[in-house]
Amino acid sequence: MSAPLPAIVPAARKATAAVIFLHGLGDTGHGWSEALAGIKSPHVKYICPHAPVMPVTLNMNMAMPSWFDIVGLSPDSQEDEVGIKQAAENVKALIDQEVKNGIPSNRIILGGFSQGGALSLYTALTTHQKLAGVVALSCWLPLRTSFVQGAVGVNKEIPVLQCHGDCDPLVPLMFGSLTVEKLKTMINPANITFRTYSGMMHSSCIEEMMDIKQFIDKHLPPVD
Repeated sequence: MSAPLPAIVPAARKATAAVIFLHGLGDTGHGWSEALAGIKSPHVKYICPHAPVMPVTLNMNMAMPSWFDIVGLSPDSQEDEVGIKQAAENVKALIDQEVKNGIPSNRIILGGFSQGGALSLYTALTTHQKLAGVVALSCWLPLRTSFVQGAVGVNKEIPVLQCHGDCDPLVPLMFGSLTVEKLKTMINPANITFRTYSGMMHSSCIEEMMDIKQFIDKHLPPVD
């Protein structure tokens, strides 16, 4: 069964750039589309797709919106390689759709929270589409051992904003730090910004949303 159409915050005028943002496990795109509507720029279109519903091993096989299966949340947990790769292909298809709509891929920022952030990082590092940036919130890099040094294609110089709460009980800050260190071996370290937020748990905050807005405004400026 196909997932419902994404939640979209349209551009106030002609869209010359886009942000594709992927929600976390068990969520939908609606909450993030509302959050992004609060920091929107008039020439940017915001697309928040909904993950398909599937049984999740971590949650006793309960069915919920999930981009891929999650077996565990420790660095040595087994990973759903087939599911992660398929999910990345679906995101690439979404990017292609926007390119067909007239927005070049280098005017598209890919982002996500938690599982969605993980998928946005993995997709940016494996796609042949040159992107404008990645916003990776409270997340990790999936299949990190599959990346050999220098294997990243077109997005070697991609700007990355990675954010994490220092009190995150679900995806510990340590995961964020390890991810940043791994990313620095793969893409230009000068283009990676890692922000942590004091007292923030597995969620977002106003300060973080302002940092996201600043990043989007910087890397997707108006063209006219």
